Amino acid sequence: MKTPGSILIIACGALAHEITALKRLNGWDHIDLQCLRADLHNHPQKITGAVKEQIDKAKGNYDRIYVGYADCGTGGRLDALLESEQIERLPGAHCYEFFATRRVFNELSEAELGTLYLTDYLTRHFDRIIIKGFGLDRHPDIQAMMFANYRKLVYLSQVQDDALIEQARKAADRLDLEFEHRHTGYGELESSLNMLVSNPFLPDNV
Repeated sequence: MKTPGSILIIACGALAHEITALKRLNGWDHIDLQCLRADLHNHPQKITGAVKEQIDKAKGNYDRIYVGYADCGTGGRLDALLESEQIERLPGAHCYEFFATRRVFNELSEAELGTLYLTDYLTRHFDRIIIKGFGLDRHPDIQAMMFANYRKLVYLSQVQDDALIEQARKAADRLDLEFEHRHTGYGELESSLNMLVSNPFLPDNV
């Protein structure tokens, strides 16, 4: 039986740390978090199906369901699913946009199209996701080809952590890119979740 006012967030595993921190900071004890594997971002065609599976499991157990994904390369398929289920998701095309906010991200993109973005999560796992994930540890000769159109690495940080800033700087050096750090905090992730928690009139998903 569902608890009145209960909310489930079905989210990308790359946001688990940030959403858990916001839950703790705001005392959102009535919110449950179900994270999907972060490596689904390497296979965006699988995201919509994985989210639907979790929605189907959760129906009847929560007053509201919310999806902690942006479009994330699904080409609108995630939005089509969520529209049919009357479920909202995070704003924007990807996590860089909702952390930085659309205005700031657009400014960054217009200033330099050839930009690689890192978040706290991607900085912590840079070697696994970028170096090993793209096979640069095994085939270092392909790095120049893969990043030929990149000029800059921008680290969008959620927390102020000198160690993470240094990791991001080393990542830029590793890829021979100019480095820039922008502290974004939780951006629209925080404001979007605050709206979810405080708005009792969002669609019912039972």
